[in-house]
Amino acid sequence: VQLQAFGGGLVQAWGSLRLSCRASGFNFNTYIMGWYRQVPGNQRELVASIASSGRTNYADFVKGRFTISRDNAKNTVYLQMNSLKPEDTAVYYCHSVIRGRRYWGQGTLVTVSS
Repeated sequence: VQLQAFGGGLVQAWGSLRLSCRASGFNFNTYIMGWYRQVPGNQRELVASIASSGRTNYADFVKGRFTISRDNAKNTVYLQMNSLKPEDTAVYYCHSVIRGRRYWGQGTLVTVSS
């Protein structure tokens, strides 16, 4: 199983970024995919998740600003982040639980300047 995240970078407040996570080594279509984030010194927290059905779940702090989506043909999950705030600065991780085991991508840093 591999999860490869892309798309982080530096953006000004109120800007946008799109993260991508390309998955391999498992039947992507059938698993929930998620994005988490972590600030140094804090616990990793769920940002959003999407089921194989397309049903989505968002943390309150990103509702209305972030959108998670998936392309099963490309084995890829996306996180569109709009209206970014400095407090969104974090390392963002792609995540899935496959056959009872957690898998994480390598993380991609998002830095939002004020």
